[in-house]
Amino acid sequence: MYIPAHFSADDTAVRELLHGCGAADLVTSTPRGLVATFLPVLYEPDAGEHGALLAHVARNNEQWKEPAQGESLFIVHGPDAYVTPSWYASKAEHGRVVPTWNYLTAHVYGRLVVHDDPQWLDSLVRRLTVKHEAGRAEAWSVDDAPPEYIAGQLRAIVGLELAITRIEAKAKMSQNRPRADRDGVAAGYLADGDPVMAEAVRAAARPDAPKR
Repeated sequence: MYIPAHFSADDTAVRELLHGCGAADLVTSTPRGLVATFLPVLYEPDAGEHGALLAHVARNNEQWKEPAQGESLFIVHGPDAYVTPSWYASKAEHGRVVPTWNYLTAHVYGRLVVHDDPQWLDSLVRRLTVKHEAGRAEAWSVDDAPPEYIAGQLRAIVGLELAITRIEAKAKMSQNRPRADRDGVAAGYLADGDPVMAEAVRAAARPDAPKR
């Protein structure tokens, strides 16, 4: 990934992105070429030296059966949005501005391990369910469904674990623009109804933010 120094994501931002990630793109290099699948994931920071991303895939999906050549890759997406030059104060000053895109993303590389194990899968499915049902007024539990039904569903999936070897992460949030332009971008996102992007731009520009 091309990462200019001023767009390099710090360790805290990477951890928050991985903990908050709901799903990511798994990309593997196989004898028949590149294969990709979008999968729900769970970050396990204490697994191995660099942590792991856990997932499951449909048993009928051929990707898990294809031997992965070299490292495998999960592409994790954070918030992203278009930036119009109209938000820049410098547009009125000199007009030398163009559109761009702000985003947070991580390329998580590692060794892919297959878990064709009902107990491993049961644990993962329960943890994923707890994560995404948390805070709901009527939170669903795996135990709400008949045991034989759940057993059948588990037989239809296969577990995957990416043992992380390295992470490349980029946080492009208008850090390269003058202060007035950054303020304009944050205000523009708020006006568009996107407070998440507005806060991401403001956080990247704060004096106490890690230096990039």
